[in-house]
Amino acid sequence: MQTGIRLRAYPTGPQKQTLSQWIGCARVIWNAKCDEHRYYSTFAKKHFPLGTYAPLDQTFASFKDKELTPWLSECPSQILRNEAVKWYQTYQRFFKKLGGRPKRKKKSDRGSIHLTRELFRFETCSEGVLRIFIGSKTNNIGLLSFKAHCRFGEPNSIRIVREAGNWFVSFSYETEEKPAQTEVKVFNSPEEQLQWLREQGEEWLTANIQGHDRGATIPVHSVSTVYDFSPEQKRSKKRLAKKGKRLQKRMSRQLVGSKRRAKTKFRLARTKAKVRYINNDFCHKSSRTMVDGPALINVFENLKLQNMTRKPKPKQDENGKFLPNGSAAKAALNKKMLASGLGRLVDFVRYKSFRAGKLMFLVPPNHTSQECACCGHVDPDSRRSQALFECTSCGHRDNADRNAGIVIGKRAVKLILDPGMGLSSRGVLSKRHALRHRTWSCR
Repeated sequence: MQTGIRLRAYPTGPQKQTLSQWIGCARVIWNAKCDEHRYYSTFAKKHFPLGTYAPLDQTFASFKDKELTPWLSECPSQILRNEAVKWYQTYQRFFKKLGGRPKRKKKSDRGSIHLTRELFRFETCSEGVLRIFIGSKTNNIGLLSFKAHCRFGEPNSIRIVREAGNWFVSFSYETEEKPAQTEVKVFNSPEEQLQWLREQGEEWLTANIQGHDRGATIPVHSVSTVYDFSPEQKRSKKRLAKKGKRLQKRMSRQLVGSKRRAKTKFRLARTKAKVRYINNDFCHKSSRTMVDGPALINVFENLKLQNMTRKPKPKQDENGKFLPNGSAAKAALNKKMLASGLGRLVDFVRYKSFRAGKLMFLVPPNHTSQECACCGHVDPDSRRSQALFECTSCGHRDNADRNAGIVIGKRAVKLILDPGMGLSSRGVLSKRHALRHRTWSCR
């Protein structure tokens, strides 16, 4: 089992300068490979028969020149090689429809370099502190200090990341960690997993399934618990939002390419990074509380946030004049939906549930906010307000988000007991014909 980890690094001033130079050299190789392939592709289209394509390779030696690019010789060649290999692997993923085509990278405050085993090793100093030796024997930066907040195994490669002035070391390592022993049995195939759940019966499923409703006003609301930012976090996010807006306005008035604009841009990046850290902290703490709770199966809606946060299409009358389309209100709603990291929360619950020996499923989100948890009646008028749900059929009154959480849990029980249902690799419960070409992973 592969386990990923991200550690905060604390390089010295000279180490920061050298690492930044290495990041720039890696970016030069990436952009050179992109430009080279674009040139060859254009040449092949104009002068070669149909079906002739530009070659793809991992070479980079042609970009090293003593007169044009002398700085590349100051960077370890393994870093340049790794960047060329990464570019080639990205193109292979593009051909398999697993990602996009490689694009040029802009110079920014964010960057990274990939180091293989010959460029790093963990050493214990005389003080008993674990550090990383970065570089080769003749070209290195010495020992890099980092904060190890947990135990980890020896990785085969690491990535040093620079983000808004902060430095991180991230890597993955192999572990033999097995899921904790619970009442739930975790299988390697969806058919065996669903069959075992159906054998437990409706009463057992109802008692061990917990539905969670995600929203814009309240990030997550379950049957008995509300997961929201703390008052301190809300104040910090509000203060950082005002600061970011002020810096954005200031940067728009400054000259492009000036040092003052670059300084303002860096301060804006630091502000956004702090907001991102607050969101990650909320997602980690909330997911840990959910997984450590009494429920053995956590259920969420299969929300497609990318589609839900699209901009509204412009409207025009017969004369071609643009009409109001509610873009301002939609932009505010999209901002609130994306401010809590709802997609990241589900990813955290998924891997933490696997480690804890529990399960996590996704159910279709159709009409969960309009369905009554008592009688099952669906009516848009039942959602009187954002916080109040009052069924127009049976008169059931409850908090709207809590009612939706109950509906999600009941829907999961119903779908699991349905023999025509299947399970996708992401844990989505849907019809079997829709899962024909998908693979299964218990993680």
